Amino acid sequence: MTSISPLNNVIKKGLFGNHEGKKDDDLIKINELNSLLIVQIVQYKNSTFQITNVNIDGLNLTDEALKVKFNNDTRILWCGPKNWLVASNKKNLLESLKRMLNENDFAITDLSHSRTVIQLEGKNSKEVLKKGCPYNFNELKKDICINSVFNGITITIDMTEENPEKIRLYALRSFGESLYHSVTDSTLEFGYKVL
Repeated sequence: MTSISPLNNVIKKGLFGNHEGKKDDDLIKINELNSLLIVQIVQYKNSTFQITNVNIDGLNLTDEALKVKFNNDTRILWCGPKNWLVASNKKNLLESLKRMLNENDFAITDLSHSRTVIQLEGKNSKEVLKKGCPYNFNELKKDICINSVFNGITITIDMTEENPEKIRLYALRSFGESLYHSVTDSTLEFGYKVL
């Protein structure tokens, strides 16, 4: 199946907003990540399976709130008790998850085609998100994820780097265009570059 980006006809590459006279490092970079495998894993309430026995691409599931486990290809986001979001560059990971996790203990759902992922990179990325999200971004650190809203759109926020700030925003595909426009509007004062 061919994947069509939710922002296929929306994103225009270039420089926008207050970018004149600024160095490239001072601009916020915005791009869509549309080649990720995104899988939700939910452990059933009556399951007695120990999650410490689960190894996904060399990473164990964690029950530590807001924590992200990661390597070069895969990130596992804790989204709630017994609920994780796996984002990976490895497309074949879905099949190994289905083999590894018993269907009596876990629900595994491929969300790759139902999500929009927008990545912000730059020193003012948190400032952009403060404009539309009630979360205290002074508390957001590398490899922490949260579920919140941005201008009324439900999102999952994953901070992948601190210097420069690099933050991924996951939203339902149907809200992708609204989220993109909301984020870019909030970025105008800093100047941004769409990659």
